[in-house]
Amino acid sequence: MSLIQYADHGLFEPKKIADTLRTTIEEVARTAGLGRDAVQRKDRLRSDKTQRRLREMIEIVNKVEPRFGSALMAYAWYRSEPLPGFSGQTAMQLVRDGRAEDVLDYIDAVDAGVYA
Repeated sequence: MSLIQYADHGLFEPKKIADTLRTTIEEVARTAGLGRDAVQRKDRLRSDKTQRRLREMIEIVNKVEPRFGSALMAYAWYRSEPLPGFSGQTAMQLVRDGRAEDVLDYIDAVDAGVYA
């Protein structure tokens, strides 16, 4: 999906993300490594940290969506599939630990034919 479909007025909107991924706003916050307040309070929603974490999550889901056929299946992979070379951690766990760049690099490596 296009990043625009997850945004409103230039900000990532948890409600739009939740609707697309058929989950709740609270679950979106948790899977991005954020507290519930970060997606419910307007001042926190606009913060750099909140927007960065939401962007990272969406970038990863969007990057793997073509191989899974839908955003919903890509989100399930993001949450539950342990990544080789990361001690059994999932993409979600790595993002929550501030390691989204590692996940994106891993996906690029797999796409290039390098196996982790």
